[in-house]
Amino acid sequence: MDFRALFMGLAFALMWSSAFTSARIIVAHAPPLGASAVRFLIAGVIAVSIARALGQSWRLSTSQARLTVIFGICQNALYLGLFFVAMQTVEASLAAIIASTMPLLVALAGVLIQGNRLPRLGGAGLVAGFAGVALIMGNRLQAGDVDPVGVAYCVVGVLALTFATLSVRGAASGGNVLMIVGLQMLVGSAVLFPVSALIETWQVDWSWQLIAAFSYTVVVPGLVATVVWFLLVQRIGAVKAATFHFLNPFFGVATAAILLGERLGPWDVVGVLIIMLGILAVQLSRQPVTNPTRK
Repeated sequence: MDFRALFMGLAFALMWSSAFTSARIIVAHAPPLGASAVRFLIAGVIAVSIARALGQSWRLSTSQARLTVIFGICQNALYLGLFFVAMQTVEASLAAIIASTMPLLVALAGVLIQGNRLPRLGGAGLVAGFAGVALIMGNRLQAGDVDPVGVAYCVVGVLALTFATLSVRGAASGGNVLMIVGLQMLVGSAVLFPVSALIETWQVDWSWQLIAAFSYTVVVPGLVATVVWFLLVQRIGAVKAATFHFLNPFFGVATAAILLGERLGPWDVVGVLIIMLGILAVQLSRQPVTNPTRK
């Protein structure tokens, strides 16, 4: 892994993790599902326009179209929509921690559903990662510092993200990556607009904090992070790129603490470190083993 790949991986992890802090600001001033629908509409139109300018076609194969719809519903409508709703009562740091379990859940699904074999290091990482989450959740629930309903939304959301992650490989095959990214955002917007119209009151507290957080969320985590991720995967491969996910718990809680002033207890810090080590162990166990004697 060269310096450019290292920089890209760090930048992606920071951008992805910072989205929880900006989302927390957004939902304090606007309806969560409505704001998400508008966000996906703007980001989707931008992505599709850029893709068309680059010569990418929006004529997808039947398989690509089906998986793009699934990905748009699972990642944008369910995962991000539910997390936006949850963060009305759940702190950004806790939401980031729950979302960061996605690599663990993907590895677990690979074992349980796809029959993949996980080395001992990966198995130990799975146990450690979930133990870290249990430590944080148990301590916060005991202290009464967490909304169980909001946490339930986050859990359902991260399960939807796990399913989306497992299906994106097929959706992105054959090129047109940026076009597919834009189209799945438009799918998420199309799903969330009617739901928001039915259950939410569109009352917006306009402020510079809302405008800044919304603009940042659309451009940086929504578009730039996605492009950086695919460039990183193209440069070093999906397995090595996924290793950077172990930084998400740290960046998520650090951003929330710095920008929102969210407090972290000693058990939160211990739990985050355990989760990071668990994710790192799982990802390292999936690295291909090379034989140094071969030329």
